[in-house]
Amino acid sequence: MRSAQDILAELNAADESPRVEAKRSRDIGKSVIETVVAFANEPGLGGGHILLGVGSGVDDKGDARYWPEGLSDPDKIQKDLASQSATMLNVAIRPEMSVERIDGKTIVVVFVPEADVTQKPVYLKATGLPRGAFRRIGSTDQRCTDEDLWVLRGASQPQVGPDMAIVSDARMEDFDPQAIAEYRRLRAQANPQAEELGYENPDMLEALSAVRHVDGALKPTLAGIVLFGKPLALRRLFPALRIDYIRVIGTQWVDDPEQRFQSVDIRKALMLALPVAEASIVDEMPKGFRLPEGELQSRQEPILSRKVIREALANAVMHRSYQDHGAIQIIRYSNRIEILNPGYSLKDMASLGTPGSRLRNPAIAAVLHELNWAETKGSGIRTMRRMAGDAGLPLPEFVSDRQKNEFKVTLFLHHLLTEDDYAWLKALAGDTLSGDEAKALIYARETGAIDNTACRDFSGLDTLQASSLLRRLRDRGLLEKQGAGSRTHYTLTSPGAHVEHDTVQGELPLEGGKQGGEGGKQGAQGGKRTLPDLPPELTTRLPKPGQRLSTDALRQLIRDLCGWQALRGEELATLLHKDLKYLRNKHLTEMMQGGELAFLFPESPNHALQAYTLPASKGEGN
Repeated sequence: MRSAQDILAELNAADESPRVEAKRSRDIGKSVIETVVAFANEPGLGGGHILLGVGSGVDDKGDARYWPEGLSDPDKIQKDLASQSATMLNVAIRPEMSVERIDGKTIVVVFVPEADVTQKPVYLKATGLPRGAFRRIGSTDQRCTDEDLWVLRGASQPQVGPDMAIVSDARMEDFDPQAIAEYRRLRAQANPQAEELGYENPDMLEALSAVRHVDGALKPTLAGIVLFGKPLALRRLFPALRIDYIRVIGTQWVDDPEQRFQSVDIRKALMLALPVAEASIVDEMPKGFRLPEGELQSRQEPILSRKVIREALANAVMHRSYQDHGAIQIIRYSNRIEILNPGYSLKDMASLGTPGSRLRNPAIAAVLHELNWAETKGSGIRTMRRMAGDAGLPLPEFVSDRQKNEFKVTLFLHHLLTEDDYAWLKALAGDTLSGDEAKALIYARETGAIDNTACRDFSGLDTLQASSLLRRLRDRGLLEKQGAGSRTHYTLTSPGAHVEHDTVQGELPLEGGKQGGEGGKQGAQGGKRTLPDLPPELTTRLPKPGQRLSTDALRQLIRDLCGWQALRGEELATLLHKDLKYLRNKHLTEMMQGGELAFLFPESPNHALQAYTLPASKGEGN
């Protein structure tokens, strides 16, 4: 069992800790017992530690801080916890406990071992299943759903999955003959000797769990309608069930009602919808040239393998929750593709890519496996990672959000560190960054934010090392911390901001690409610049330090300054004697959204030379 000092050090070094929970707890209440249940249940976690008698708060940097507060009666705490863990649960849990003193304060350290799979799910007897059972998700204790119970019991899926349920208002006439014919064609390609190809359609559909016998008649299942249903049947039975292919200009989502994006709705049976979705992605993907050995003519192929795209699409449709009436979204940014589906991952995120799969929809998954659309035995994510790496691209990112009930796959479309990226990094912080720090900044620029999970994905660091790296960049003024606990993430301090760096510089220890200028000198991009003299009519209107202007007067002055010359945020803040964060949050962002200002580089919001200017129509009017 770990020491209290060691556990406190981990809590203060990380934004989140799945294996550690700290509580003030002067008595054993509901919250402590729920954490005991969560640690006992979570597969693969190996149990967890609880510190009792610890206070917590947030420091001026926004980091959580923990300190010993002490317990007046540690003996009673131990007795109550042992008693409740043995009597309130469906199986007796025997936590290990010890009493330690830190800075003169008494703390109880508790270790809860993971229960054997034959004892799971562990749950509160008074509440029952599923709500009396808890799982440890990130640094939180989450009530279980029916789907979680399959996982805790060690089953890949229930005997009859949710996708095998009868759709009450569906009819046999709702099946699309074209979709059924497409299945037969693809199945014959994969295995010409497949037994079901010799069946008549009703028998084949039954073999695929697309229909079931009810009172002597065949009735369509959810899997049957999703895989083979006519468009009108899908609209009638599942109005929001579709795949949306969305094209976004630039690298980040912008809430602009005028022209946010272009969207294509794909509302067909999966047998017909998946090829359309694949073609939509491939047609707009950057192409590369390849000359196969022994051939004289080169081929133009997508930089990302079709296999990776197929696996990502298959993952979305076979693992999504069909109880959540929402669309699958494929969002195409200029530098990446994000595929979002309703339904969090039933598999622990740390186990993604390892053999074994947790299936929500076994009937749909079986069909996609048979058609070679998806890997078997849970190896699809491992395949995506391997093939992206072989193409020289950053590894795909996988994010499961239990609270949003959402899973997201991000496929990157260019090398993470290009020559332009090196120039941007050098302008931002000189040559003082480590390889992982540089990648973290590029990632935050390209996607808008970075969290501990993403940092671990591309760096191979553990949770504590990733937290330390992100905090280090925050302390240097390169990143800003947002959120807290499991919601902690970091954004770039300012799109065009330059941050002072140490004068002693080395080379960026990065693989591939070129370094910046020689001798560690500041390059031409980014950094401070000398502005021309302001026109007298603007100089006389600048506020003095401490002087307050009305909102209307201040924004008119900002417009006039940006009409004179495109200005960076820090330049406006200096001229107006305002804090940059205040100016951006209270004025610049709203003025951008209202069309009063525009970016100098609208296609690249995080451009190293980004500045504010007037929209074209307004600029021409001045």
